[in-house]
Amino acid sequence: METILAIAIGLALSATVGFRIFTPLLITGIFVHVDWLTLSEGFSWIGSTPAIIAFAVATLFEVAVNYIPAVGSFMKMIATPIAALAGILLTASFIGDMSPFLEWSIAIIGGGGVATASHATITAVKGVSETAMMSPAVSAAEDATATFVPILIFIAPILAIVFLLAMVFMIYKLYRRFLYKPKAI
Repeated sequence: METILAIAIGLALSATVGFRIFTPLLITGIFVHVDWLTLSEGFSWIGSTPAIIAFAVATLFEVAVNYIPAVGSFMKMIATPIAALAGILLTASFIGDMSPFLEWSIAIIGGGGVATASHATITAVKGVSETAMMSPAVSAAEDATATFVPILIFIAPILAIVFLLAMVFMIYKLYRRFLYKPKAI
């Protein structure tokens, strides 16, 4: 059960990367730095002072550019591969008690896939929000989600499963609304 929960936490954090790439990494680093969280072997560097400083600077930059609609949308597009890498890193950092092949398969396919799907969905929402002049409100919601969800997951890990299910539902609803066009018979 502990391994399943660790995988769920890694995947849920990977999903939050879709909202803001560096905020979940920063929060994870802070929790590791103050010894409230222990990551798998080889990932303790996430809680080091240089890593926290780098994540903090990157977070501030990412938040700032997302309040400038045209720049924010462009950054979202080029940030997709970075989100996938961050999702892989976060998932791998939580699951270490299994064979390396299985661990990295779950991290790459699961963590990278969830982060990419979440990020692509948010990018689509961001594009629609700019045409409706709602970009600052969407950016504020992204900031709140990327900040509070990881904290809640660390406080009550079972919320990782709830968040994953909510993300799957949200992605499905957005897909049906914006991308799925039934074929006429």
